[in-house]
Amino acid sequence: MTQPIQRLAHLQTGTVDLHVQHVEGSPWNALLWIFFGRERIKGLPLSVYVIEHRDALILIDAGISPRAVTDPEFWPDAVTRVIMNNIFRFHVEPEDALGTQLCRAGYAPEDVDKAIITPLHVAHVGGIADIPGAELITSREAWEHLLGPHPEREGVLRRDIEIPGAKWRQIEYAPIEGATLQPFTHGHDLMGDGSIMLLPTPGHLDGSLSVFLRVDPPILFVADLCYRTDLLINEQFPGTGKHKLLAESWAKVRALKARLPDLLIVPSHEEAAVARLLAHPLANGGR
Repeated sequence: MTQPIQRLAHLQTGTVDLHVQHVEGSPWNALLWIFFGRERIKGLPLSVYVIEHRDALILIDAGISPRAVTDPEFWPDAVTRVIMNNIFRFHVEPEDALGTQLCRAGYAPEDVDKAIITPLHVAHVGGIADIPGAELITSREAWEHLLGPHPEREGVLRRDIEIPGAKWRQIEYAPIEGATLQPFTHGHDLMGDGSIMLLPTPGHLDGSLSVFLRVDPPILFVADLCYRTDLLINEQFPGTGKHKLLAESWAKVRALKARLPDLLIVPSHEEAAVARLLAHPLANGGR
């Protein structure tokens, strides 16, 4: 029987410039660095990953919409608009739209079967309208957060998530058989064959998840759990998120890395991680 995961690809739906403190942490109160921080890390990728599974075409995330740049009222209220425009400087062209990027990479948007949305943040859901046939996967906890008070102040916009015709499915985690993913004890087997495991990694946003691919070498897509792999390894927290939960999730990832030394850890917005992934045999045309 052939390996279930046959090929991997990376798409980019633009870039973002972030405050150094956002990425690397700061002793300052967040509002201080948001409004008075001057140094930014530029050109961080807004990534979407493609998984060619033998039974489905699957995306990890859906990138950002060009509307984030072109629509002056993209953020839904004045308070959110002022804060978010000070946090994020997006660089997104019309041709960066997910549908266009899929076509350029040789995929038909209508052929996407599933999209795993790691957090429900605007930089991860912006292209869901471009893949109308896809089942959209999120965690129950993430959906509950979406329905709570003021999710827009964490960059989660119901307007762009609860769109007409969107086929959302909320997953719940079940015990993982065996010890291969310890210390993770619960997960969701997306395809029923163990090749794609969704793991709870809260801390960035409520309900955030990571995606483990059982390939050689194995890969863990950690989304926004960290902005750079070295920061996670060295336990240097970003300027955002819930640090207690981040510490717990980071400890699990480090322990998994200790069990699987060749594990590739891939944050969504780390350029070096994209390069590491593209060196993987399955991203180099291997089947």
